[in-house]
Amino acid sequence: MPYYEVTITVADTLKDRIIERISKEGCLGVIENDASLVAYFPQTCDIKTITDDLSLLNNLLERSGNAQGLTYACTVIPEQDWNESWKKGFQPVDAGKQFTIIPPWEQPRKDRINITIDPAMAFGTGHHETTRSCLLLMEKYAADCSQKSFLDLGTGTGILAIAAAKLGYRRVVGIDTDPLAVDASLLNIEINHTSEVEIREGSLSEAETAYDVIAANLISGVLVLLATILAAHLNPGGIAILSGILVGQEDEVIEAMEHAGLTLRETHIDDKWVSLVMDRAPVLE
Repeated sequence: MPYYEVTITVADTLKDRIIERISKEGCLGVIENDASLVAYFPQTCDIKTITDDLSLLNNLLERSGNAQGLTYACTVIPEQDWNESWKKGFQPVDAGKQFTIIPPWEQPRKDRINITIDPAMAFGTGHHETTRSCLLLMEKYAADCSQKSFLDLGTGTGILAIAAAKLGYRRVVGIDTDPLAVDASLLNIEINHTSEVEIREGSLSEAETAYDVIAANLISGVLVLLATILAAHLNPGGIAILSGILVGQEDEVIEAMEHAGLTLRETHIDDKWVSLVMDRAPVLE
C-alpha cells in the first residue's frame, strides 16, 4: 500500500502544535528535522482534507502577521520506500555520557544505557535538542536516585520516564493528556522491559502526590501556565528539569517558576533551545 509523505516547513514554536494536529488526522509518524517536519499518512486517509487544513493554517498565520508562515509539499511513495525512509530518519543517537537512543531494528550499543524507542508515533525520539538536554541533565542530577521519585510530565513516547527507570529511580510515573502518547509510551515501556514505569492519561492537576524530580519537556507558554501547580507537586529539596524553551523565552519561564517558589539552579543551552533546572528549598529542621 502506498503512503503519503508530507513535508511541512514551519517555525519551531509551532511544530508541537502541528504534530498534535496531524496526529489526530491519522498521521503514522513524524520525523522532525531542523527546518521541517516530515509526516507520513496511509493511503486510506483523506489527504485533501489534511492539505486543505494546512493551507488554512498558513492563511491564519499570514493574517496574524507571521512572516515565516507555513509551506508544505505532498508526494506518494511506495510502501517499501516508506519503510526505508522511515528507518533512515531514525538513526541511533547518543545523549549525555551514558545514553544511546536506538530504534527497534538496531542492535544495543555496548557499555551504554540503551533506550529503544519505536517511532511508530513519534512524540519524542531523542533526536531533538530538548530531549537530549533533558537526558543530559537527568544524568547529571541522578545521585542517590534509588530513594527518589520521578515524574515525566508530557511523557510522549515515554523516553524520559524509561531513562529515569534505567537510572534507578525508586518510583517513575509518566503522564500525558494525549491517549496516542499514552499508547506509544506503553509500547516503549514493554520494549525496554521497564514495567515498573507507571503511565497515566491526564494532567498534572490529577497527580495525587509530589515528586523529588519532575521533567517537563513542553513549550515555554505551557511551562508558565503550569508553574504554580508544578511547584506544588515538587517535594522540598527536589528539582524540576524544564525544556522546550527557545532562546529568549527563558526569562518568562524563570520568572513564573520563581514566583511559584522555585529557584534557578542551572541554565543549559543547546543551539537555539534552553533547558532549566529549578529547585525547591529543603525544609530546615
